[in-house]
Amino acid sequence: MEKETVSKNFIEQIIDKDLEEGVYDSVCTRFPPEPNGYLHIGHAKSILLNYGLARKYNGKFNMRFDDTNPTKEKVEFVESIKEDIQWLGADWEDRLYFASDYFEQMYEAAVKLIKKGKAYVCDLSPGEIRDYRGTLTEAGTDSPCRVRSVEENLELFEKMKNGEFKDGEKVLRAKIDMSSPNINMRDPVIYRVAHMNHHRTGDTWCIYPMYDFAHPIEDAIEGVTHSICTLEFEDHRPLYDWVVRELGYEKPPKQIEFAKLYLTNVVTGKRYIKKLVEDGVVDGWDDPRLVSIAALRRRGFTPESIRMFVELCGVSKANSSVDYAMLEYCIREDLKMKRPRMMAVLDPIKLIIDNYPEGEVEYLDVANNLENEELGYRKVPFGRELYIEREDFMEEPPRKYFRLFPGNEVRLMHAYFVTCQSFVKDENGKVIEVHCTYDPETKCGSGFTGRKVKGTIHWVPAPQAVKAECRLYENIIDEEKGVYNEDGSLNLNPNSLTVIKDCYVEPSFQDAKPYDSFQFVRNGYFCVDAKDSRPDALVFNRIVSLKSSFKLPK
Repeated sequence: MEKETVSKNFIEQIIDKDLEEGVYDSVCTRFPPEPNGYLHIGHAKSILLNYGLARKYNGKFNMRFDDTNPTKEKVEFVESIKEDIQWLGADWEDRLYFASDYFEQMYEAAVKLIKKGKAYVCDLSPGEIRDYRGTLTEAGTDSPCRVRSVEENLELFEKMKNGEFKDGEKVLRAKIDMSSPNINMRDPVIYRVAHMNHHRTGDTWCIYPMYDFAHPIEDAIEGVTHSICTLEFEDHRPLYDWVVRELGYEKPPKQIEFAKLYLTNVVTGKRYIKKLVEDGVVDGWDDPRLVSIAALRRRGFTPESIRMFVELCGVSKANSSVDYAMLEYCIREDLKMKRPRMMAVLDPIKLIIDNYPEGEVEYLDVANNLENEELGYRKVPFGRELYIEREDFMEEPPRKYFRLFPGNEVRLMHAYFVTCQSFVKDENGKVIEVHCTYDPETKCGSGFTGRKVKGTIHWVPAPQAVKAECRLYENIIDEEKGVYNEDGSLNLNPNSLTVIKDCYVEPSFQDAKPYDSFQFVRNGYFCVDAKDSRPDALVFNRIVSLKSSFKLPK
């Protein structure tokens, strides 16, 4: 029998080669977010990629917060990120690290570079550093400070550490090559003065390392073998390699870049989301219209659906966009066999069965999911008064309308055939009651084959129904106009949230807990809102509608 060949992505091919050639004898990956906001769907790809590689190669997966910039970082973001990663199923075991754990080692690494003549303290302002750097076509100009002696640099760097200079007054720069074709190699700044309180180290430090200097050191200290990051860091790789080489790490980590995950017509920029939160357009970083991981969780997406989505997107070197409809496809696929199909009426109108005995209640056996027998059955009470959807009755129906209208017979799902006899309007001409008669012989499952009806409608029992609020979502962005206006502001969709207050759901929903999800017959998949729902006032978020024109690309 021929051995099946499994095609590997380019990162796996690099890792295979490194292991074969003995560059590394094991694999260690990491996910290194900066705690300055909530994670979004793009980060999910990176988390699952890094964790998946570690598992595939029986290696280790480290979780590390890149907290080298105290101006934007908060403990709230640290906690939200930990929760998101655990929810996605990526397990860092006992390897939770912070860049700030290594501040002392980073300082010593900087001193080592100064002693090697590979770093110097510079007095130029940020604007002057930019001017001296040159352009893509012109080489840079050496800073006048580049010729300082090792002793002077050591002394000045010590003074920077001791708080003797103001913010921006001095920086430490790597001494590399001001004429390099790669601008990142033109003596980049590796330490800055910042008199800021850090969320973990307090006021211990008033100098902080720059990301491009800190990151390779963190990877090397932790024994990371493959430092996997997104494509915008490709031009920074020579600097990454320079840092680990000059500091003499024995088995230096290797940086590999892959394409980011872009979703069409969504907002992922932290700056924009922060503004939406601050302006009260959304009710927090976890508003179900956003694509932060917390928002997707609150909306009702599952870790399995996000893993499926990331797998379908694949790993490549080329940037591309994915349609949001593919994410919706994944949640439908995940939920359709797992969740019960329940009855809920979002726009209720009362249906009264005139010939059904008053006060009588019978309990019908209803399958929780016709495609998955393992989900079993539940009892649903049935009686004389029900609620149905307003759209399931028409006074004057168009052609091919098979639901209720005067004289027409339909099946009440799981129950009986009913025939519409009359209806009642209020003083504004709005229909408030539909009156029917039922045929007791037509009970669902009783073997009745006397006649067929073309329409089946769902319902909930009026006396036992539970009142609920349902929230229907559209894209927060006006898709026809695109994400951004000319002035850089967001093109918001005014109909992105519709709140329906007086919905009715069947009594089985009484025990529903936050994050529980269900299929509402004909209305879509819904999830109990974790923020606003209470046992005595249920709130449901629509995760996704039932149908879509989306087809998986071949």
